[in-house]
Amino acid sequence: MAEDLTVTGMLVIPASELRERFSRSSGPGGQHVNTTDSRVELSFDLAGSPSVPEWLRTRMLERLAARLVNGVITVAASEERAQLRNRATARERLASILRDAAAAPLPVRRATKPSRGAEERRIAAKKRRGITKRNRRISPDD
Repeated sequence: MAEDLTVTGMLVIPASELRERFSRSSGPGGQHVNTTDSRVELSFDLAGSPSVPEWLRTRMLERLAARLVNGVITVAASEERAQLRNRATARERLASILRDAAAAPLPVRRATKPSRGAEERRIAAKKRRGITKRNRRISPDD
């Protein structure tokens, strides 16, 4: 499964930059779990990768700062019994994380002020509510 990881149309990570580590998985599987290295840890050195453009690397490093250890992002998968399925799951998970980190920032919201009509409707609603509450009070004359 040594194939390149497609993150977006313009970002493809070569298989040579991905590191896979296998270990014994916990959870269901009975004796199978005790004998098979089905857990997969997929690592990618984001800080030192030549395949990520510099402008995109800074954005991704900033957004993934909490997940990185020395510029390396690691994803683990151990849900499946088969190592092959766990490898595919880990690759998809890593691609999803990198895709989200590479996404363009949302446009900055410009502050606007409410229209005169909206303010008048708001004030009128507050006055109506105040009158309703005032009418509920027991007057001292009664």
